[in-house]
Amino acid sequence: VKLVESGGGLARPGGSLRRSCAASGFTFSSFAMSWYRQAPGQERQLVASITDSGANPYYADSVAGRFVISRDNVWNMLYLQMNNLKPEDTAVYYCYVSRFANWGQGTQVTVSS
Repeated sequence: VKLVESGGGLARPGGSLRRSCAASGFTFSSFAMSWYRQAPGQERQLVASITDSGANPYYADSVAGRFVISRDNVWNMLYLQMNNLKPEDTAVYYCYVSRFANWGQGTQVTVSS
């Protein structure tokens, strides 16, 4: 099982970024996927999750209405579109497949003016 993340980086408040996660080593279309984040000095927290079919996405209250989780089961890709970014969104973001308890390598997202 391998999860490789890309995207992210630096954005200004109110800006947008898109995170991607390429999955391999398992039948991606059969399992729910999630995005987590961890800010300095804080515990890792769930940001959004999506079922195997892409239905019924879940969002943490802190990102609901601003972030969109999606997936492409043909290309085995997970996405997180982050809009109207705020400084408190600054964190390391991870993709995660709970069935295998496997994390991506994590990439930094920084929101600053």
